[in-house]
Amino acid sequence: MKEFNKTVITEFVLLGFQNLQNLKMLFFMSLLLVQCMTISANIFILLVVVSMQHLHTPMYFFLSQLASAEMMFTINIIPNLLHLILVEGSVISVTGCVTQFYIFSVSTNAESFFLTLMSYDRYMAICNPLHYNSLMSLNFCLQLAVVTWIFSFVSTLIVIVQLCTLQFCGSNIIDHYYCDLTPLLEHSCSDVSLVKTQIFLFSIPIAMFPFIFIIVTYLRIVITILRIPSSIGKEKAFSTCSSHLAVVCTYYLTLITIYVIPKSKHALNLNKSMSLLYTVVTPLMNPIIYTLRNKEIRNIFVKWILKKNKYG
Repeated sequence: MKEFNKTVITEFVLLGFQNLQNLKMLFFMSLLLVQCMTISANIFILLVVVSMQHLHTPMYFFLSQLASAEMMFTINIIPNLLHLILVEGSVISVTGCVTQFYIFSVSTNAESFFLTLMSYDRYMAICNPLHYNSLMSLNFCLQLAVVTWIFSFVSTLIVIVQLCTLQFCGSNIIDHYYCDLTPLLEHSCSDVSLVKTQIFLFSIPIAMFPFIFIIVTYLRIVITILRIPSSIGKEKAFSTCSSHLAVVCTYYLTLITIYVIPKSKHALNLNKSMSLLYTVVTPLMNPIIYTLRNKEIRNIFVKWILKKNKYG
């Protein structure tokens, strides 16, 4: 049992990356460039989907929602990380730390659901094409998106409310660059069993179900594609799924690497570096993958570049 005479924590100290030495400015500029590229790429996708009438389809609608979740995620993490690099550690209140974790969780949950909805959309388009237009109407997709955002906010809020009842004491140092759940629970001198139980229960619909659903739908998609007699039909069907499948693989491989594979407590710098995959690299890779592998968006991007060079 933890001692209750320890100093109650009202603020945390995020250490970030303190051993960069001469690489600090290079690391800072690299992250700043990634931040600008990530925001620009996701804004580009949002503007293209909204402005192009022929892209008002379920696939691109869900892509725009995924881009929104990525922007929320990036803006929540990277600006604070840039500040941490410059000042080599930063103080954040308990409320601020919990808030950052809340936004982090909401955007992560929403991204997981939208990847699932995108796999369902591809499944319906390939495996049930005759009923696709009637079943996957834009009104229905809008309802799915609203439910996804509401569930992401509410489900996370339940855990956050429980976190706010905890008392934090002892050392206030968090050897990380953002407020994740594990360090918060480690600094609590209250009983955290209820919080852990809630997280486990919510992980089933938020993480396990989407992962299993995506696997099953893509197995069905692959089986259906292999039954297509023409090679052109197979190629066209695979091309509509390739970008989404690449994003799904990137998303879940980084999650598994960070949260599932055991990591040594003596390799904190390695653990933080691996977390950069999920918090920095993945949000940049997703819009790039869709821009490069999606023919329609790629063509729009090329035309925009050529037009800018012509009049610029």
